[in-house]
Amino acid sequence: MGLTLAQKIIQSHLLSGEMTPGSEIGLKIDQTLTQDATGTMAYLEFEAMGVPRVKTERSVAYIDHNTLQTGFENADDHRFIQSVAKKHGIYFSRPGNGICHQVHLERFGIPGKTLIGSDSHTPTGGGIGMLAMGAGGLDVAVAMGGGAYYITMPKMLRINLTGKLSPWVSAKDIILEVLRILTVKGGVGKVVEYGGEGIATLSVPERATITNMGAELGATTSIFPSDEITREFLKAQGREKDWIELKPDDDAVYDETITINLSELVPMAACPHSPDKVKKVEELGEMKIDQVCIGSCTNSSYRDLMLVASILKGKTINPNVSLAIAPGSKQVYTMLAQNGALADLISAGARILECACGPCIGMGQSPNSAGISLRTFNRNFEGRSGTANAQIYLVSPETAAASAITGVLTDPRTLGKEKPVEMPEHFYINDNLIVPPASESEAKDVEILRGPNIKEFPVTTALPQSIAAKALLKVGDNISTDHIMPAGSKILPYRSNIPYLSNFCFAVCDKEFPERCRHNGKGIIIGGANYGQGSSREHAALVPLYLGIKAVIAKSFARIHCANLANAGIIPLMFKNEKDYDAVDQMDELELPDIRKEIESGTTVLVKNRTKGTTFEAEAVLSERQRKMVLAGGLLNYTRENSGK
Repeated sequence: MGLTLAQKIIQSHLLSGEMTPGSEIGLKIDQTLTQDATGTMAYLEFEAMGVPRVKTERSVAYIDHNTLQTGFENADDHRFIQSVAKKHGIYFSRPGNGICHQVHLERFGIPGKTLIGSDSHTPTGGGIGMLAMGAGGLDVAVAMGGGAYYITMPKMLRINLTGKLSPWVSAKDIILEVLRILTVKGGVGKVVEYGGEGIATLSVPERATITNMGAELGATTSIFPSDEITREFLKAQGREKDWIELKPDDDAVYDETITINLSELVPMAACPHSPDKVKKVEELGEMKIDQVCIGSCTNSSYRDLMLVASILKGKTINPNVSLAIAPGSKQVYTMLAQNGALADLISAGARILECACGPCIGMGQSPNSAGISLRTFNRNFEGRSGTANAQIYLVSPETAAASAITGVLTDPRTLGKEKPVEMPEHFYINDNLIVPPASESEAKDVEILRGPNIKEFPVTTALPQSIAAKALLKVGDNISTDHIMPAGSKILPYRSNIPYLSNFCFAVCDKEFPERCRHNGKGIIIGGANYGQGSSREHAALVPLYLGIKAVIAKSFARIHCANLANAGIIPLMFKNEKDYDAVDQMDELELPDIRKEIESGTTVLVKNRTKGTTFEAEAVLSERQRKMVLAGGLLNYTRENSGK
């Protein structure tokens, strides 16, 4: 029996475990990336491990999230990250060089390599045939130190693409169709592998758009084969030597197969407030809009913005619409400036933002009150834009540009004949904003520069024999990490300051939650299905840890957040019977009387509801290794206890 593409990469990097779906495996990691919203904490954790120099083939620290500098906090974090990178063997991508996933695809990604990043959209690298996965910062720190990255061996989902996209239909519409079919929970525990004759019609930037938004499926990762199209892209980047051919065996066996005929797709939009609430643009009709934002790690490539420029050339955006455009990298920005496309965008009335994540994480460009914003981004969770009652729709660059001109949601197929964008034979290459690390001999003299906003990692303690605490919060299904630990320009600067950050925990759901935690000293959270979907931000576990949360009992968990909870020493428990969720109310007194013994033995966890006088059972969502981790009080404690063993 042959192997899938993902199985081949997993097999060549397997350090522990067996490739049996559902069992835990440990993988050798070739490359890591961080960004500045998660990077400061990741590097504090790396320092705590006492490893003098990273042991990966390539580790890169990007500055692309917290680039709005309204105070000293972000600038201090950037300075800290740059000094850590210089000292410990990490390449440093300076502010202005671009969004981590776009730049990594251009300059560092290599087919067949493993990559983990402290950002959930790291699977963008699957567009060139990498096994690229989002992870918590602590997992990235361990990988930088030479440790394995542990995941549950995923099932293999094959998506066969047939036919060819019609004019004005794009890769964004492909992944929106996949989300419509599978939902935000449909990829959990799976690798999504694309194949079929249709992939030959898709460029690397188009493939990367699809793998990027595979994160919204809850998938472990998504991946395309590395073929001639991949080789041409790497050749144009001056990196043809990095190319290898990678494809699944002809007799590879998949757990599930879906076929999508590209010829049948039409322009789509994800409606508020979830990426899987997908409808056809023509079905939604000519809805008045207030804002259009084009960019993010999903749709900010040279190809994307050249398409937008061709639509906007000679036109003026509607007077009732604000249009903001953020190129994905300095490479893209420079090429647009050199060929005149940037002038076309500016002339049309676009507001050009720096090469950064920007509005996607609520870092500026928040819509007006109750405003309707069309965005080429990957997420439209409630409140993520920075405006609590905004209505965010996810669309393709073509739909976004057409709508910016008309002032209403517009099907780009009404524009007439499409002007195809050819991929360049040579990209403009200038890596002057990528700073290499100091040599090993020079590194000992490098000083780590810390600002006053950088606080220590929260203290964790070994798991006690029992836990008695109130259910301090009860939430519904599909709670995202944006609900747990919001982003935005007012909060992101404090990602390295857990005590201050704790004031905003669950602010979207319940502003009284932090104070309730402080008053009670400890607590338990009750969650619905797919708890913790979205961003990889480990702050969504570290801040509840700081606030005294001991366990989360949910119907089910998103992969990365579940791992982050265990890393922090918070017990992720799943209702054995989902009906028990309905029988627990917020502020019920709960007791886990034998929790340490149950975690040690791997048995079902008994939960007593003292308020109701009832009991129910839960399962610890932990591997054998994670059980030992939770017993020790989290991954850092576990690593310290087992160092040298």
